[in-house]
Amino acid sequence: MIERLTTLDLRQRLGDLLNRVALRHDEFIIERKGKPLAAMVPVEKLLQLERLARLRLLDSLARKKTALSQEEADALADEAKHRSRKARGR
Repeated sequence: MIERLTTLDLRQRLGDLLNRVALRHDEFIIERKGKPLAAMVPVEKLLQLERLARLRLLDSLARKKTALSQEEADALADEAKHRSRKARGR
């Protein structure tokens, strides 16, 4: 389960929280005034999410039979980037 913490908690306990993320693979959602701002996740998970976004893009391109224009390719790349960013915030 992802633990939620405030920006004040983060400032007061940064070292401990970083150790928990790095060593125990804990995950945190950082909130300000009850609204999520960012997430702390292990680097391995971030890299995994980026790999999955690239694989999804490649799969999408492979299923498309016709050649893409540069504009279409850019739009797909932007969509994959935004989806991976949304996934990071979960």
